[in-house]
Amino acid sequence: MLRWQIAIQEYRGNITIVHKPGNIQKNAVGVSRWELPNTPDNPAYVPTSAKPQIPIQGINITDVGTEFFEEVRER
Repeated sequence: MLRWQIAIQEYRGNITIVHKPGNIQKNAVGVSRWELPNTPDNPAYVPTSAKPQIPIQGINITDVGTEFFEEVRER
């Protein structure tokens, strides 16, 4: 989608986009789903890093009393 927004932004105000269902516009369906390679010349390029980044989903901090640690030591 970003690719198309970049491609038509110079025509903003001078064109009207009309949706046509795929069963009416069969010749454009394949072209619109054709993926571009993920290379730097692609406007939607997403660089891949050598190390994958894993986001932290959540952190939970609980205040544990000394009774808990004493019970653990006894076992």
